[in-house]
Amino acid sequence: MDGAGTAMQVTVNGEAKAVDGPLTVAQMLTRFGLDSRKVAVERNLEIVPRSGYEREPVRDGDRFEIVHFIGGGAPDAAPGGVGDAADECADPLVVAGRSFRSRLLVGTGKYKDFPETARAIEASGAEIVTVAVRRVNVSDPSQPMLVDYVDPKKYTYLPNTAGCFNAADAVRTLKLAREAGGWDLVKLEVLGDAKTLYPNMLETLAAAEILIKDGFKVMVYCTDDPILAKRLEEMGCVAVMPLAAPIGSGLGIQNPVNIRLIVEQAQVPVLVDAGVGTASDAAVAMELGCDGVLLNTAIAEAKDPIKMAYAMRYAVQAGRLAYKAGRMAKKLYADPSSPLAGLI
Repeated sequence: MDGAGTAMQVTVNGEAKAVDGPLTVAQMLTRFGLDSRKVAVERNLEIVPRSGYEREPVRDGDRFEIVHFIGGGAPDAAPGGVGDAADECADPLVVAGRSFRSRLLVGTGKYKDFPETARAIEASGAEIVTVAVRRVNVSDPSQPMLVDYVDPKKYTYLPNTAGCFNAADAVRTLKLAREAGGWDLVKLEVLGDAKTLYPNMLETLAAAEILIKDGFKVMVYCTDDPILAKRLEEMGCVAVMPLAAPIGSGLGIQNPVNIRLIVEQAQVPVLVDAGVGTASDAAVAMELGCDGVLLNTAIAEAKDPIKMAYAMRYAVQAGRLAYKAGRMAKKLYADPSSPLAGLI
């Protein structure tokens, strides 16, 4: 530990900060007005375990990243289930050995504020919510945090790697997320470019391999390529999540043939992720046999997000029921509902 009264220069989230030592990581967080229970800390590219905050000294020249969860991109018995239809099906979504009543997963970004985020999630009936990992604003620690509105004890947080364009950044992000919240169920997405946000599958495969070896349960955003989807499953991913269309486009399912092929061969859950624009898109995904749908923009950018959240909730239920019921055969010609024999 540095001597008493020692002036030190550290870098926190890219900003130079002068601090007086000696002090520990816990004391530094307190000086910045941060709640150590709501953040994760990386020092010189190494995770600082939360259990070590009180012991770990801050040294001159240290570079810190302090992150928390923001809107982006529930326990099994969580309230806010999906209604009578799900009860009649007795048909939970099972991911990595955990059961969820709702087959709709929602993101937490793009809403006007956190209260609207919370209302929309409740209306959707979702139990799993995706969250992004971003730097804490150390200059204004009083800013509200997502955890203050969307309770991680009620909902299952699914940390994602939104904004990562290579495997190394994705792995680093999810290690910080695990330290911040203790969750090992994560959503991996590695993007190819900022214009299309299309998956970079080479980097995705590399990141998935590292994360799985490190004990993460990886749900993976991927292209709608049946061969690559099967490869991800064989590597040990707990769910594959092919895109319906580019992220945030609202174009709906552009390649239903490939989605069905992925569903038919998969032994893990298949969830359509990205491109859903309205309730009918979600229903189509479920009618193709998908195990669930993950969406964000379709609700957050609707004219009335709360009503759209309800619409998505019921569309996913209806699509699942229709898939299990088995649709009628398509025919080239009319087939009357009433018999023609005995007409007057």
